[in-house]
Amino acid sequence: MITTQASRASHPSHARRASAGPAARRPRLVYVLLIALVVMFVLPLLWALSSSFKHRGDIFTYPPQPLPSPFTLENYTRLLETQPFWGWFATSTVVAVVSTAVSVFVCALAGFAFAKYRFRGKRLLFDVMFSSMAVPFAVIVVPLFVMLVKAGVTNVYFSLIVPWVAPAFGIFMMRQYAEQAVPDSVLEAARIDGASEFGLFTRVVLPLLRPALGALAVWGFLNSYNSFLWPLIVVSDPAQYTLPLGIQSLYAAEARQVDLVLAGSVLAAIPSLIMFILLRKQLLDGLTAGAVKS
Repeated sequence: MITTQASRASHPSHARRASAGPAARRPRLVYVLLIALVVMFVLPLLWALSSSFKHRGDIFTYPPQPLPSPFTLENYTRLLETQPFWGWFATSTVVAVVSTAVSVFVCALAGFAFAKYRFRGKRLLFDVMFSSMAVPFAVIVVPLFVMLVKAGVTNVYFSLIVPWVAPAFGIFMMRQYAEQAVPDSVLEAARIDGASEFGLFTRVVLPLLRPALGALAVWGFLNSYNSFLWPLIVVSDPAQYTLPLGIQSLYAAEARQVDLVLAGSVLAAIPSLIMFILLRKQLLDGLTAGAVKS
């Protein structure tokens, strides 16, 4: 009997089963955790979408109803008819698109300079820029507002765009990616062919930075589009509110218009989804760059 057990233990198939047991459970545990996270994030979105088509009295019924019964579009019609929603939508979208385009270009230019050029004070300048990431935005809100007032810049759109023009995280991200993705030999070959430094950047460097540009564009767009604290300080006219301010004003009203808040939140999520769909390939490529050794 001892011989039989020893022979079974020494058989390759039994050894593989014994060793594969704990290893096989790990992927299952990872899948279970990932599914739980997906459910945790998706359920509130589905609840908001479903409740936006319910009457206000049916939103908080217990037990909760997964599907609206009866189905109604009254929340959307009331929101669009009684509130300047499209003005809020236009302000947020224009500010987010312009600030994203400007910040992507500026961050790529600055990151490329930090990665491939040598100049006096480069290390100190980069350290100061990088250390600013440790300063919460709420700390600089008041000084930034005072600077804009002293400079006489009162245009709402300009004031909303300024904080997102050159984020330290974007410059750091582009610098790290440029060091890996832009070979020095390519730059030297372009200079030998007679390319100017700015032409070198626009024609050679930017195409090589495309994955990182897509990831940075999504990050910058969401930061600007979802910003609440800075527009709260800068904007005073309700007609010029951004979407977060406008939706918050609906809930802050005496009636606590939760039905309109849900409808506005669903409509406000559309640009973010479009942005992600258009740049999902660049976003995934930019986030995974450097994760696998070539």
